[in-house]
Amino acid sequence: MSAERFLCEAIDLARDNVRRGGRPFGAVLVKDGRTIATGVNEIAVTGDPTTHAELQAIRAASRVLGSPRLDGCVIYASGHPCPMCLAAMHLTGITEVTYAYSNEDGVPYGLSTAAIYEEMARPVAKQIALKVAYMPVRPEGEDIYEMWRKAQHA
Repeated sequence: MSAERFLCEAIDLARDNVRRGGRPFGAVLVKDGRTIATGVNEIAVTGDPTTHAELQAIRAASRVLGSPRLDGCVIYASGHPCPMCLAAMHLTGITEVTYAYSNEDGVPYGLSTAAIYEEMARPVAKQIALKVAYMPVRPEGEDIYEMWRKAQHA
């Protein structure tokens, strides 16, 4: 199937989601030319701000494939992925994302994440919207990273 076909599928998911009272975002996750999972933005239903269409598709695909790694997968999204979704794609090994509506398209509707991208482009210490502090607390007991390393080799 072509990229255009998968994008049309993502847009159809977004339209159905709007009809159900949700936001206009849908995503199709594909591997080797076939749909593995789909997702829609479920914030209105769940109240969970992380239930973006791309993340829902990633969660479903991880269950289908039995792995947190989605190497070789592609996401087709109705809208420009936000930084959270883009980070999840990087973390899971997704190799490509194609989207139909840009951040610029979303501006008149309050559906752009361009401002978040601008904020995150600043060094962490210079970000305005979020204070980030490193405090190296190490209570007595086994170090959590060392515990994890040992568990991986057990």
